[in-house]
Amino acid sequence: MSDERPCPPGEYPVVIVGSGPGGLQLSYDLRRLKIKHALISKDIGPAGMFRRFPMFGRLITCSRPHAIVECGCPAYFRYDWNSLVANQTEHQALVTEFMDGDNYFPSRAEMEASITAFAERGGVEVRYECEWTSTRREDDGSFVLGTSDGEYRAKVLVFAVGMIEPWRPPTPGIEEVPHYVDIAATGIDYLKGKKVFIIGKRNSAFEIANGLLPHACQLILGSPHGVRPSIATGFPTAPRARYVQPLEDARFGGGTFVVDVALERIERTPDGYIVHADGTTGLGKVAFEVDEVIACTGFATGLGDLRKLGVETFYKDRLPTQTPYWESTSAAGIYFAGAATQGQAGMRKYGWPSHSASVSGFRFNAKVQAIEIARAHFGYEPPRRRIDPAKAVGYLLDQATSEAAIWSQHSNLARQLSFDEAGAHDEGISVLLDFVDSSGPDAIAITVETNLSGDLQPCAYVRRDGNVREQVFGPAWMNDFRTDENRARLAELLRGLGQNVPAAS
Repeated sequence: MSDERPCPPGEYPVVIVGSGPGGLQLSYDLRRLKIKHALISKDIGPAGMFRRFPMFGRLITCSRPHAIVECGCPAYFRYDWNSLVANQTEHQALVTEFMDGDNYFPSRAEMEASITAFAERGGVEVRYECEWTSTRREDDGSFVLGTSDGEYRAKVLVFAVGMIEPWRPPTPGIEEVPHYVDIAATGIDYLKGKKVFIIGKRNSAFEIANGLLPHACQLILGSPHGVRPSIATGFPTAPRARYVQPLEDARFGGGTFVVDVALERIERTPDGYIVHADGTTGLGKVAFEVDEVIACTGFATGLGDLRKLGVETFYKDRLPTQTPYWESTSAAGIYFAGAATQGQAGMRKYGWPSHSASVSGFRFNAKVQAIEIARAHFGYEPPRRRIDPAKAVGYLLDQATSEAAIWSQHSNLARQLSFDEAGAHDEGISVLLDFVDSSGPDAIAITVETNLSGDLQPCAYVRRDGNVREQVFGPAWMNDFRTDENRARLAELLRGLGQNVPAAS
């Protein structure tokens, strides 16, 4: 019987592994650039981790059914953090289309439905139930990917495998403790009426704690560092506002404790566990006697055998090191998409990392990466749209105010204009780190940043005569940066770029 599934084994310019939102977004954009590729996945359908997680139902990123811009327009994705981005309206599968309207945080099922619809409407072809098993590099530099269906050969490989491999620190005894992912299989019935110690104080820990509040008799969340909800700090990996109920329960004496401790070892007893720890902010050593322990200690990228090909890692071996365009720094031709792109941490301006851990950020990484793969490996030349130099100031401030890619990736993605004697040219959305570190013609890249005080502000990076200088603008009411003061200042910055830019807009 012939196999009629798409993307059969064979030779392709590009092979993408993973049918989560990162792999689907990249495949969609490569298809629009006419770059032939195969997309394979061990899953039975699209959506990746959203087929299982978050296990307690709702995401921590929002999608507004009603925003101050038209639903589905390019600027709308500033207010919808979860939908994949289509080039054509008929391909859109906005998460809000599948939401029940009772909450602006979509459920896991609603997210899965949106991603599935995006793949169907956008014509993204995936070979499901095809598991990646091995990788090797040939003498000519190409790759051979072994799978459960046969071998794939490609010049470029992209791994959009997510960060769903359970990770545990080397704490003695922790190997006997169930991980967050194990709870999805076992359920929480066995935790009812129990004293539970949760190792960790980030999103997965607070999600578990939030779900257990009505069931466990006591919860203790422990890790070395204190809690700073990201609603205040801007960190995308700290507990979001939806998960602060365990903090409130701890504050008002409801039986929950959030403790700052370094774990020394976990001892199994006939009746449960003893968690031995040492306080990091006071009170000294302590031993917690509990019924159950759950390790919410994070995840790692599933790299398979890629380390043998020279892929280097960091963050305790949990993430691959990456170039500005999310290519392995040590194994050319191997790229990463999806949540693994947080391995390229960006500018880390004011200490903030990229927002690539979530769909909100990495969907735009994929669009930029597709163009770079096409350009670097297949001779594609991105179109450059002419911009009237007299309108450059207004255009850049419009971008800083409403461009979704900029707002989704503060200090990491930027709108770039270049200048020459012929005028101004829109170079599209650029990776800011690459713009700052590379040479080239006179140009400007504008982005939005969050400063140490939590204020949102535009920042322009101006390249003149090969040198790049940073120019920070101040905040504005309602984050509308199209003020007279900003227009005058930006016009002065553009004066003389390319020898053909007027002083005012």
